[in-house]
Amino acid sequence: MDKRQLARITSCRVCKHPEPETFFDLGYQPFANHLLDTPDETEKSYPLQLSFCPNCRLVQLNHTADPAELFGNYYWVTGTSSSTRVYAERFCKEALKRIDKNIDGSYILEVASNDGTFLKPFLERGITVQGIDPAANIASLANDDGVPTEVDFFGEELAERLIMKQGPAALTFARNVLPHVADANDFVAGLKKVMAPDGLLVLEIHYARHILEGLHYDSIYHEHLCYFSIESVALLLRRHGLSIVDIGESSISGGSLVLYVKAEGVASPSSEVTRWVKEEQADQINELSTWRDFADRSRDHAGRLARAIAEEKAAGRSVAAYGASARSSTMINFAAIGPSLTMIADQNKIKHGKYTSGSHRRICAPGAMIDSHPDTVLVTAWNFFDEIEQFLRGPLGFTGRVIKPLPELAIMETEQT
Repeated sequence: MDKRQLARITSCRVCKHPEPETFFDLGYQPFANHLLDTPDETEKSYPLQLSFCPNCRLVQLNHTADPAELFGNYYWVTGTSSSTRVYAERFCKEALKRIDKNIDGSYILEVASNDGTFLKPFLERGITVQGIDPAANIASLANDDGVPTEVDFFGEELAERLIMKQGPAALTFARNVLPHVADANDFVAGLKKVMAPDGLLVLEIHYARHILEGLHYDSIYHEHLCYFSIESVALLLRRHGLSIVDIGESSISGGSLVLYVKAEGVASPSSEVTRWVKEEQADQINELSTWRDFADRSRDHAGRLARAIAEEKAAGRSVAAYGASARSSTMINFAAIGPSLTMIADQNKIKHGKYTSGSHRRICAPGAMIDSHPDTVLVTAWNFFDEIEQFLRGPLGFTGRVIKPLPELAIMETEQT
């Protein structure tokens, strides 16, 4: 693998405190979503390290990849999962309950809108929507499906153009995109600018506490530049005159918080905000020692997972994987289990026939994986484990062993028929 370098940060991405302290080195890894056309394709790898800012407590990557290279052509499609589509409807209802005014004449804006799955429920209610996404191939899917989507990276400059063209948005939301942004201050400044004065901003972030407790080291890859706690994201928002007024939880993404945000002074924080902050302080989420322990536990887990797969192979059992997600890339490559996997199944059709980054495993449809008669399936998309296991055991008729790697490594024995 061709090892390359990336621009290394010399100060915190948010508060600019000099030299955040490195605490976890995952070695050189390829870009998680850069799938290959052939298994023998030459591939680049880049340093993947986490550091901790002692000033604002932000956990962040040490290196920054070119966002155009990461997101210009993308393979993750939001609507692939049925549980995601169900959640999109629930998300819509909850957001609309929290808007204080009639939004006729205004619109709903989603930043990093992907294939438009989360804008569709608003559109179906007759509400004007606008999507923004940098991936031309995915934005094309949204536009073809009737969800107006502009191809661009979001920031203060684009926000100004939107204001000139469409005015302020009654509701703006950005799901699991803030951690991807190299210039978080420009991104949040843009969100503030495009919001109506009494508008609502909804942010989803993969929460640092859930990452720690669930040992989500597989969420560490080059696209995820920041790993926010409530304290660190609140500090970023306050820099731009915004305040968290309520907090909820996402039912997908393996541990995300839903932050309801308004301009400072518009509304007081709810009791939920107070509760989450106190629990975060009690659990020492914002301490470097806690993150050092996370790194140690991650290395231990990767070793145990590698041994579990090796034991399957030693017993003569073939092992396939399910879920060619970005998460799977980090897990498979960090644990070095790629050579032991026969293939990896995924429901996303645009991934079929491609090969995974780093491990170079062929990606196929779930049915094709079953036709190969694996003895064991490792569910790398473990954050959708219940949905996937039901699909394996039900429509696919799989009766072999199933491995759930996280949050606790577990092997479900052969189902009796």
